[in-house]
Amino acid sequence: MVKRILIVRTSSLGDLVHMLPAISDIAKQLPEAQIDWLAEEALALIPSWHPAVHEVIAVSHRRWRKSWWSAEVRQERKALREKLRAKHYDLVLDMQALLKSIWLVRMTTGVRHGLDFSSAREPLASLFYDVRHRVKFWQPAVTRQRLLAAATFGYEFEGPPNFGLQSFEQQGALDRSKQASYAVIMPSASREDKLWPVEDWHAVFDRLAVAGMSLKVLAGNEAETQRAQALIAGRSQAEVLPRMDLNAVARCLAASTLMVGLDSGLTHLSAALGRPTIAIYKASTPVRTPLVGAGFTASLGDRGCPPTREAVLGALSQILD
Repeated sequence: MVKRILIVRTSSLGDLVHMLPAISDIAKQLPEAQIDWLAEEALALIPSWHPAVHEVIAVSHRRWRKSWWSAEVRQERKALREKLRAKHYDLVLDMQALLKSIWLVRMTTGVRHGLDFSSAREPLASLFYDVRHRVKFWQPAVTRQRLLAAATFGYEFEGPPNFGLQSFEQQGALDRSKQASYAVIMPSASREDKLWPVEDWHAVFDRLAVAGMSLKVLAGNEAETQRAQALIAGRSQAEVLPRMDLNAVARCLAASTLMVGLDSGLTHLSAALGRPTIAIYKASTPVRTPLVGAGFTASLGDRGCPPTREAVLGALSQILD
């Protein structure tokens, strides 16, 4: 019987959020198993939120690659390898299927599972698994992760996805009962081609103001902060939030009335927390990464075809009216 399991899913933020329901499924089927999760250090809080995760093992690949051969980084990589080998896992499941995850998988003991050649985003990764599973590529990420876990452990999942975020959801409901309503806005992205027009954002803000809602705008760096401040200039019931750790961001999202954001990990986290959420897709497709959650969700637009102002306002009306 499988007792010790290692999940390899190191990044990105949205991908880790999409992985959470599969953890719930595994824990339901194997309640006595110990589930550890290998994740990028900057995102390690996300796996720790799930009550079924025993230990989060942090990997520092993003930091290491800046000085891969330095003595300090070599020592850290050695320490990670020794830690993983000492765990003696029965089964290692690579949910990423990338060449950058394979070097981590190869540090471990246990039977190594992953996607087969036709299912993996980087097919060569499949050559390094002991057991390979076929999962259709063009389907929602949450479903794909649940299917891979089910194939690995030999069960069929059922029911809506459970993200295991009940502690945040319960606190958020309590906070909403004590405070004025607000909307969280995520207008920033790493690339210019992902941005939505300023005048369309202003139309959304006007609609939220009519509903008596203040705005809390997220920004990840100085450039995003400046853009966000310009976006809300002159609006008294709007603020750009300072940079916060992921725990604080999750609490803010859980206590919100709704969220409108570009397709980003935080927008997907909002949906996972059960908040009414609207995602604006412009440089990515919702076919593979739609919003998933217990609350109202609208995944609008597509790659090269951003949603119209009217489409977003229409989705807002479904939440507010």
